[in-house]
Amino acid sequence: MTPPTNRLQTLATGDRPQERLEKHGAGVLSDSELLAMLLRSGTKGHDVLTLSNRLIAEAGSLAGLIQWRETDFKKLKGIGRVKALQLITVMEVARRILAHAGSHTPPLIDSADKAAEFLRAYTHGLVVEKFWVLCLNRKNRLIKCVEITSGTASATLAHPREVFREAIKESASAIICAHNHPSGDPTPSSADIKMTRQLRDAGQTVDITLLDHVVLGQTGSDPSGLGYYSFRSAGLI
Repeated sequence: MTPPTNRLQTLATGDRPQERLEKHGAGVLSDSELLAMLLRSGTKGHDVLTLSNRLIAEAGSLAGLIQWRETDFKKLKGIGRVKALQLITVMEVARRILAHAGSHTPPLIDSADKAAEFLRAYTHGLVVEKFWVLCLNRKNRLIKCVEITSGTASATLAHPREVFREAIKESASAIICAHNHPSGDPTPSSADIKMTRQLRDAGQTVDITLLDHVVLGQTGSDPSGLGYYSFRSAGLI
């Protein structure tokens, strides 16, 4: 059987990704070439460019890889544990950059829809529950977004002590709490309702207003079609 062609070896020296990067900058590289630069090497019978193209094809796009987990990457021959973890790290960096894009001016977050929009990049592709507190100033502009906990695929808990410790640390006048439901359905559980009442009462004690608690899901899985649930809109705060 004829061995597969090594695409890197067939390219002229000046056409190889590293040489083009050094000469013209990263902007001239294709998605697969950028990914190849991260992977650095392929395996026997699978050169790095072919491996990169296969990854993008399987994910549907370079952006699609941001949702992948270690097991997804390791399904492809040539991706072992080290490379899978390396790629997961890169995708998490990309996720965080997206979350903070355009954040030079502190955003105004005074409603559930603005909170959901701000946190969309944080929740993209998550398969576990996370809990965040948005610390706000007197004008409801964001001081800091703090991740309080990261739980399992089925549950996560946040204690009022941890939430308001961060709010006090940031000298917040108000907060919006948020957590995601990996299932996509943002309908709150009984535990979510109980926790929200505890947060509301704790906020009154320390004189920091709980503006809302937003449960983040996906539009297609949300009975209301919004993609999120607002405790304030529901009259529960």
